[in-house]
Order: sequence, then C-alpha cells, then structure tokens
Amino acid sequence: MSTLSRISEEVINELDAKALAIRRDIIQMTYAVQSGHPGGSLSATDIVTALYFYFLRIDPENPEWPDRDRFVLSKGHACPVWYSALAERGYFPKEELLTLRKIDGRLQGHPVMGKPPGVDMTTGSLGHGLSIGVGMALGIKLDRKDSRVYVMLSDGELNEGLIWEAAMAAAKYKLDNLITIIDNNNLQLDGWCNEVMPIEPIIDKWLAFNWRVFVMDGHDMRQILSTIREANRVTGAPSVIVAHTVKGKGVSYMENKCEWHGKPPNEQQFKQAMMELGINL
Repeated sequence: MSTLSRISEEVINELDAKALAIRRDIIQMTYAVQSGHPGGSLSATDIVTALYFYFLRIDPENPEWPDRDRFVLSKGHACPVWYSALAERGYFPKEELLTLRKIDGRLQGHPVMGKPPGVDMTTGSLGHGLSIGVGMALGIKLDRKDSRVYVMLSDGELNEGLIWEAAMAAAKYKLDNLITIIDNNNLQLDGWCNEVMPIEPIIDKWLAFNWRVFVMDGHDMRQILSTIREANRVTGAPSVIVAHTVKGKGVSYMENKCEWHGKPPNEQQFKQAMMELGINL
C-alpha cells in the first residue's frame, strides 16, 4: 500500500474543510480592517492547514512548551493565514481575528513574537526566517530533543542573499529536523518573479547547497501530507519542499493577480469572495 493511499479520505476532507474556513477568515479579516495581504495568505493556506492540524506537535494550552515543534513564517506579511490557523487551533478566540492591524492589538500586520500566543518569532523583514529556523533547529539538536522546525519562505525571498547563507549553515550542521517550504506562487510585490529577479532553477540551487529537495502541488492536500511526511523521514540533511501554488487561491478575481499582494477587497468584492468560498451574504 502506498503512502498516499494510507491517508484516509476522512482526514483529507476534514483538512480541506479547515482550509476553507481559514480562507474565509482571511477574506473577512482583510475586508474588516481594509488592509493586509490576502494574495500570499491564500496561496499558503492549504500548507499551513496541514501543518497546524496534522503535523505540528504543539499545545495551545501551553504555547511555550519546550518540546513543541516550531513554525516560522518568514513571509511575515502573510500573517492573516497564520493568525487564522492559530485561532482555529485554539490559541486565542476567533473574534480577535477582526482586530487585525489595529493599534495596540496583538495581531499586527507582521507577526510579533508572543503576540498572540503561538507566534515563536517576529518576522516581516524578508530573508531572515530561514536563519532563525536554522538557529532553532541547531539549538534543538544541541539540547538532544526531537522537535522539528518548519520554515515557510516566499519565492520572492529567494532573492535575498541571507537565504543562501542560512542554506549553507543548515547543510553543514546536517539539520534533518529542519523542513523549509517555499510558497512558489511565482508572484511578488512588483510582478512576476521571473521578471523582477529570476529565481530559477530553484531545484538545482537547493541541490547544489546539499539539501534534499521535494516538489509538490501546494493545493492538493493528499500530496501535501505525503510530501511533508517524506521530508520528515530524511536523515543527515535539511529538506526543502518547493510547493507550486496560486496567489489568491480560492477567490477567482484574486488568482494570479499581482495587485492582490497587499490590497483588501471592497464590499462588492468581499461578497463575491465569500460566495465563492461557500457563504452567501
């Protein structure tokens, strides 16, 4: 029996339903505050859902549990998807999601460590998340613990030189407890990645840095679970997963549109998005 077939339809359906709920949260949050980054949040939704509701060893009642797995959202502007996953997982009340980006609120436009609980690291200055993850993974190794560190990068972040310095360090120290996932939606703030600053060949680059490389459809839940599971089995080297995704996934007028990198929907667009996500307002 293959790895894929051992994942039940019930599990897949439950995770897909949770991802749908998170997509609705993202649209409601960004519409309510008229600010935020829906496009990259929606592209990352299925992967973040799989991590928080299938893989991560965490305890919402004890957010600072020393033996927990860690998640670093290096593409910190996509924090609406992270906040929603944390709320859906029970770290704080879902009602608080509508305080996104409010002054003095915990849900700032880029995540701040400890605000809310469950956020293990402040991010937003692109390129730094992988170095942070390397430090976490190395510390876990030195403490002889078996926790894992998952880092999500955007594809545009691969333009940052710091990413490749961190990649060298991770390979040197054989950090097989580090899994990096690239949200490869091909768009960044100012346009298509291959026009702003070409990043291909992504796979060959990571192989050259002595990482184990996997590729998956970042919107196929069965494939996401299978691929992350395989990455978790790697020993003696860090793993990177290139996840092919669609910016704005789930909302037709946002899909593959650069303008939705950091723009909230207006009232009409909000109603259309919610309708496409199964809610008639």
